Parts: sequence; C-alpha cells; structure tokens
Amino acid sequence: MAHENFIIGIAGGSGSGKTTFAKRLGDSYEGKVSTISCDNYYRAQDDIPLEKRKTRNYDSPEAFDFDLMFRQLSALKRGEDMECPVYDYVKHTRSSETVTVKSNPVIIIDGILLFTDERLRGLIDLKIYVETDADERIIRRIDRDIRERGRTMDSVVSQYLATVKPMHNEFVEPTKRYADIIINGGLGEAAFMVVSSAMERIISGV
Repeated sequence: MAHENFIIGIAGGSGSGKTTFAKRLGDSYEGKVSTISCDNYYRAQDDIPLEKRKTRNYDSPEAFDFDLMFRQLSALKRGEDMECPVYDYVKHTRSSETVTVKSNPVIIIDGILLFTDERLRGLIDLKIYVETDADERIIRRIDRDIRERGRTMDSVVSQYLATVKPMHNEFVEPTKRYADIIINGGLGEAAFMVVSSAMERIISGV
C-alpha cells in the first residue's frame, strides 16, 4: 500500500484561534508541513452584485465548495501538489489567482465548518476542535475584520448577530463531537506541545 500523508484538521468557531494554532504548528516544521484555510474554498460569486455579496450567509455549509476541497485534499494526501484557490475578502468572491500547495508529510487544514462534511472527516487523520469563549471570539473577529478585511464595526457586529452566532450554534458547535482532541483556545500551550510532538514523530518517520 502506498504511503499517504498525514492530515490534521482544526475546526472551531470564528475567532477561536484555530488559524493561529495551525500557523504556529506549520511554522515549527517549515518545509515539512503545508497549511490550508477552508476560507479559500468559499464559492465564487462573480455573477452576484457586490452589495448583495456583502449580505450573503458565509457561515453556512452551503457557502463552501466542499467538492473542490475534498478533491484537492485527497490529492495532497496521495502525494500530489495542487493549486489552491484564493478568496478576496474585500470583493467577497474568489480571486483569479491560485497558490501552489506542496504535498508535504503533514497537511494542516483549518475552518469553521470543516467537520460538517463526512467525506472530509474521512480524510482527516487527526481532528482538533478549538473551543473558545464567545465573548473572546467576537472581540477577535472585530479586530481581525476591521484591521485585515476592510470592514466597519457596524458591519461586523451586524453579520455576527445575523449569521455568525446562529450558524455557530446550528452547525459549528455540534461538530465538536467528531473531534479527537478538544482544546481551550485561550490555553493552547499544552495542546501545542502534544500535537507538535505527534507531528515530529510522523515527520521523522517519513
């Protein structure tokens, strides 16, 4: 049987710290780990006016192209490089650019709704859920969206109340039951050491 790369999936609510955790793991083993964000798999919306794009629900499973995500993650697991789409948060649609993702011994993918798709759960070897207090999550989201994504305070709060919070309760939180490990987003040092040690064993054994 051909060797397959090891996939770590990190899920959790918006602003939980999952992307920061994923990046820290990836940076610790540069050249041996590839990291991907599920956010890049938001569906293209070029056929929809910008003002309408701004009001769409981006926290529902329907907002993501899970078919493409599954195909590309499968390729990485098999040892094939792939061209990952790039999402433009300002224009609320997929960019015309892509980014080459190398097939490394460990692949890390993070996203709020990562565990909602049964096919993806089957591909992921280690499923981690980052649980963080709701107040902390909204504060982080406000800071990120204003600073990095050109949003206003009013737009962030409105979106949070309209879709982020209810969708978290309906879709994100229930996927915690699929996790192999649940970590506290505010106290991640011990979890980082555990996962990092596992990654080191995987990488050294390749």
